[in-house]
Amino acid sequence: MATSGDVQVKIFRVEGRMLIKHDKFPTWWKFRKEVRALTPEHAIEKVLSEMGSKHRVKRYNIVIESVKEISLDEATDRYVILLSQLKKWVKE
Repeated sequence: MATSGDVQVKIFRVEGRMLIKHDKFPTWWKFRKEVRALTPEHAIEKVLSEMGSKHRVKRYNIVIESVKEISLDEATDRYVILLSQLKKWVKE
């Protein structure tokens, strides 16, 4: 089992398009989402899960165009930045 010292969580920027209102007036919306993940595959899975949950979009209506690992300085999502700056996590 991996300990906290063995695992390096990275920040990924995932860009793509999603099909909104596919029945009457189909509209493609662009999105850019920053997530923390171990691998690019995990980042894609997280984005697909969040987009499906928040916007009720099916996975086949989401097109991932790019996945890029970014540094903490390049990140713009406040939540991702705050999580990345944590030194330790205490569970009581």
